[in-house]
Formats: sequence, structure tokens, C-alpha cells
Amino acid sequence: MLKRVFVAPDPGRVRLRFAGRGVLGISLAVALCGLAGHSLVAAITGGLAALLALFTVTDPTVRGQAVTTALLPAVGLPVLAVAAVLHDQPAARDLIFLAVMGAGVYARRWGPRGHALGVFAFMMFFAAQFLHTVPGQLPELYVAVLLSLGASAVVRFALWCYERRLPVVAAPAPPEGRGLLRITTRQAVQATLGGAFALGLGQLLSDQRWYWAVGATWWVFVNTTSRGETLVRGFRRVLGTVIGIVAGFAVAIPLDGAGAPTAAVVAVSVFGIFYTAAVSYSWMMFFVTVMAGMLYGVLGVLDSALLWLRVAETAVGSLGAVLAVLLVLPVTTHAITDAWIQKALRCVHACTAEAADRLAGSTLADPAPRVAELEVLLGRVRLSLAPLVHPLSPLRARKARARQVLALLDDCVTEVRGLASIAADPDASHDARLAAACWRVQTAVEVLTEPRPGSIPTTPVEANRSTAADPALAHLHDLERALVELVSPLSHAPYAASTNA
Repeated sequence: MLKRVFVAPDPGRVRLRFAGRGVLGISLAVALCGLAGHSLVAAITGGLAALLALFTVTDPTVRGQAVTTALLPAVGLPVLAVAAVLHDQPAARDLIFLAVMGAGVYARRWGPRGHALGVFAFMMFFAAQFLHTVPGQLPELYVAVLLSLGASAVVRFALWCYERRLPVVAAPAPPEGRGLLRITTRQAVQATLGGAFALGLGQLLSDQRWYWAVGATWWVFVNTTSRGETLVRGFRRVLGTVIGIVAGFAVAIPLDGAGAPTAAVVAVSVFGIFYTAAVSYSWMMFFVTVMAGMLYGVLGVLDSALLWLRVAETAVGSLGAVLAVLLVLPVTTHAITDAWIQKALRCVHACTAEAADRLAGSTLADPAPRVAELEVLLGRVRLSLAPLVHPLSPLRARKARARQVLALLDDCVTEVRGLASIAADPDASHDARLAAACWRVQTAVEVLTEPRPGSIPTTPVEANRSTAADPALAHLHDLERALVELVSPLSHAPYAASTNA
């Protein structure tokens, strides 16, 4: 896992900048809360608000990100108020918490903005439980949240807006149906029922820290669409939490809330959360757990029993999510995987067409946004195939095919990226053979996305080997080879389009 985190490609150092900006924005928010004379509880609430604003707002355009950030208080502050008012009314508090959870998941159908607003609303209710918020604290907390969101916005949109230099990439929408068949609807029902299970069992474990179980169920559902993805995410959440608890015994308990060392460890943890989120959920949860342990130390309630309770509550929450996706309106891994693979393949064709037009002399064609979209789609394919390639998966044949699919899709991304790079060169060759090569790529994609009887080639492409004479043709030929080799694993896999029709 360490190799995956620290050796994983980071084109343009986007993950590094994302993490650095996160630390800067949250540090500024907490510092301003301190200068304003806010209490420790208010500073923690403000820091959490800044973290969520910098971490969960992922609109494809900078303008969209600014609008979503401005909307966060509209959903977060009322939820925070309701949570505080219901502090001494457990039955009503629990029902509203589950309603916020279901609504937050349902809001994902409105894309990145709905997702960010749903997360912010849920976490404001969660924070109220974590900090035992009461109505008398609300004015101070409101000011802290607004001040922190303003600080994070200044860092994000004024001081360090690296997104302005990146191609605009819209987050790919999951395949959707109608009514209860819509994935967001299914997940809202699953999350609510799974959260109810976690809440009930979590309160049996502790009537003070039960909210960790509900939080675990919530975060297991984030960015997953199938039961296989949810199972793997639940496992990784527990694993990351256990490793984080071990670190808590070594770091958090000895420090016992000491000012400067605690601030340093929290800053490192924040960096780790942002830097590892895209490549390893287990390590992200490790850093989340370490940060939570340090905050408990600052609040003066940290001990070994609390850390072990955190593990138990996390396990209960993950179990609630697993039971929900297995028993309530399940979405199969095969169907979701097929849909993401089809999207990725169609994007390969679109990238190739844009690059070919650019090489043919078009000044309007630009493959760069398509390449960025393809990389996002490949990430979704990886997430969907994670259950099959997991080390504990007993399905050896399907694991081998899934790994082959991922390797060949990686090759496709590499070749498309290289082709786009050449197309961006104004002195690149306009070889007439490019049209024929692009036509063959289009045919290969059609074979994979729209299989017809007799359309699957039985022999590999031997006549189109890569040469260094024309780099663009070399990339197209290697792309064609990868697409042709994808026919076999996809036609034999249970998630292939031909078997899910």
C-alpha cells in the first residue's frame, strides 16, 4: 500500500498541490478563529468546515466551485442548529440524523454540487455530536464556520487556484435508471437503513460515541455505486482505522494534547488525507483516525479505551453498509463495471478523433480535455474492479481477466496521452495514413462497445507494429493493438456488454 501511495503517478503534481493547499487553507482558518478569540470547540468546527470546503467541492469549473462553496453555509448552518436544538432529545435527533443522511446521498444525483452539499450537511450534524453542541454555542460556531469558509475560499480562489491552468473535466455521471432503479435512489435507501442499523448497534456499544458508527456507514457509501465497491471500501475503512489506532497509541496518547506537537501531527494528518485520498482509501482513513485521536487529546478525553471503541464503532458502521448493499436493492458489480468500461472506451475513440483532427490541421480540435476525462473514467473502472482484483478475492480466473483489462486500459491511456502530446505540437506530421489508423481504432472500439456476430477478430494486429518513424502513427497502432487485445477478456468476463444486455 505504501508503494501505491508514494509511487503512484501524479501528473502535474495535482495531488501534491491539492494536499499543500488543504494544509494552508485549514491552518489559516484555525488561526483566524484563534485570533478572533473563539473557543477550542469553535476552532475545531471551523477547521472541519474549511477541510470539507477544500476537500469535497469538485465542480469541473472554478466558477462552479466558487458557487458551491458559497452555498455550503445555506445547508450546513441550519443542520448545525437542528442538531444543537435536538441535543437532549435522542429519539428526534436520531430520526433527523438518518433523514439528513438519506437526503445527503440522494443529492448526489445533482452531480458534484449535490455531493458536496450533502457531505457538508451530514458532517455538520456529525460535528455537533462529536463536540456535544448545545444551542448556546451556535452564534460562536456560526461565526467560526463563516470565517473559516471565507479563509479557505481566499486560499483556493485567490492565492492558489491551480485549477485555472488545468483542462476542465466534468465528473462522469454513474449509469442511471428511473424510480427505484436510479443508483442515487437505491443508495439513499441503503444508506438510511444501513445507518439505522449502525446507529442502533452503535448506541449499544456506547451512548456517547455512537455517531462514529453512523459516520462509518456514511463514508463507506461515498464514491461507491455497487455492492462490490462498498464491500471493499468497508474492509479498507476498518483496516485504515486499525492501523490509525495503533499509531494513536504510539503518538496521540503520549502527546496528550500538547499544543505545538499536536498541531504538527494534525497538519501532517491533513496533508496525508488530501494526498492519499485519490490512491488509497486505507491510508486516507489512517490519517483521519490519527487526526481524530489528536483532537480527542486536545479535548482532554483521550485514552486507550476510547481508541478501541473507535475501532468497534467503525466495524459496526461498515457492517451496516455491507448488509444494506447486500440485502436492500443491490446494484451488481458486473453491471456497473460494464457501464464504466463502455464509457472509457467511447472516450478513447473521442480522444483519438480529436487528436486526428488536430493533426489534420484543425485549430478547434483539442484532445486535452478528453484525455483528462479518460483518466477520470479509468479511475472509476479501477474502483469498480477493486473487488475482483483485491488480494482476498477467491475468483482467480476473474481476477486475472480484471487485471488484464486494467493493464490494457492503462496502455490505452498511455497511447492516447502520447498522441495528444504530439497533436499539440504545431510542427507535427499530417501524414495521410493517420485517417486510416483512426478508422481502425474506431472499428476496434465499436467491436468492444457494440458487439455484433462475426465482428470479433480472431487474430492479433501484426501489420500495424509501432515504429519510431512517425510517433503519431506509432501511438495509434499501439492503441489499436491494446483495443484488439481487450476483446478476449471482455468477451469472457461476466461484466462484458454481451452478457449484460
